[in-house]
Amino acid sequence: MADRLRDKPVARENKNSGSSSGHFLVLYNDEINTFDYVMESLMEVCGHSSVQAEQCTIITHYRGQCDVKKGVKKELRSMQLDLIKKGLKAGID
Repeated sequence: MADRLRDKPVARENKNSGSSSGHFLVLYNDEINTFDYVMESLMEVCGHSSVQAEQCTIITHYRGQCDVKKGVKKELRSMQLDLIKKGLKAGID
């Protein structure tokens, strides 16, 4: 059960929590890249398991975006640039 909880997409907390590490790497949907490519990219760049990458890819497809990683802005920026280099749309919120 603990493994399943770890594989869930990142859940957003209340923005007013005041946490200094409360930034999110956001993946945006596009009509170019395949599900498999996006999943592979999330596993490589963000360290996602295959289950977590699949869940984030599906959420991104149906909702238009998904928070794929939470952390310090400086660390997320590196991941954002790596995803962009791979042709994905990503931002930091």
